[in-house]
Amino acid sequence: MKKLCLAIIIVLTTSIYSSCREKETKVIIEEKTVETTEEKKGILERVGEEVDKEVNEEIDEEIEKIGNDDQ
Repeated sequence: MKKLCLAIIIVLTTSIYSSCREKETKVIIEEKTVETTEEKKGILERVGEEVDKEVNEEIDEEIEKIGNDDQ
């Protein structure tokens, strides 16, 4: 009788633990990078372009103040 009870307990215990296992899932992570035109340039190039624009605007303003000497 003890062997029968022990066998039943072992069977129930193994069935409980084996049925509660989580199923294996596969996770696929796919990285996609999207490059814009600004990302292709380095930070120094972008800052340099901004500074060039500002300097060109200041030069144009000074030229307008001086006027046209060609006439």
